[in-house]
Amino acid sequence: MSIADGTIHLILGGARSGKSTRAEELASTSDRTVVYVATCRTSDLDAEMRRRIEHHRNRRPAAWVTLEDRYDLSGIAHEYPRSTILVDCLTLWIANEMDGAMDDDILSRLMSGLEAMVRQGVSAVIVSNEVGMGIVPLGPENRRYRDLVGRANQLVAQKAQNVDFMAAGLVMRLKDFGRPCNETG
Repeated sequence: MSIADGTIHLILGGARSGKSTRAEELASTSDRTVVYVATCRTSDLDAEMRRRIEHHRNRRPAAWVTLEDRYDLSGIAHEYPRSTILVDCLTLWIANEMDGAMDDDILSRLMSGLEAMVRQGVSAVIVSNEVGMGIVPLGPENRRYRDLVGRANQLVAQKAQNVDFMAAGLVMRLKDFGRPCNETG
């Protein structure tokens, strides 16, 4: 499987399901410049998160452009037109955007970023966690986050040509070239 020019490919799954590996494999099939947007804030991290980030950095090809602590998806699309942009991950991007922002404003910035990618001829690979399959979070801010990620995932899935769900390192295709895989007729 390769990523087609000018498409959006969403990869969903739980923690440690193989999402990032799948995304990197797809991006590596591109003959365009690959821009890796690492959305985890690099400041104030514990030792385990620093190790995870270092592991991700070491896994990436040296030729890829890596952007850390950059969250303006529209600006990145304009800076790197006709590239392949890998966003890992939307879940952390949303967490970074939530501080003092209204949900609709966050979703609007996300959609503006996706629309800019489409206008700039970008091939996008978006990684996101499926956070709605677990227990109901206890705190209101945690429920807000879960709900916001769920809404964002739905919006990206609607715009994406391809959607994969990862579990145990295995790929389940949910949407293929704009058509949900469970449709008949």
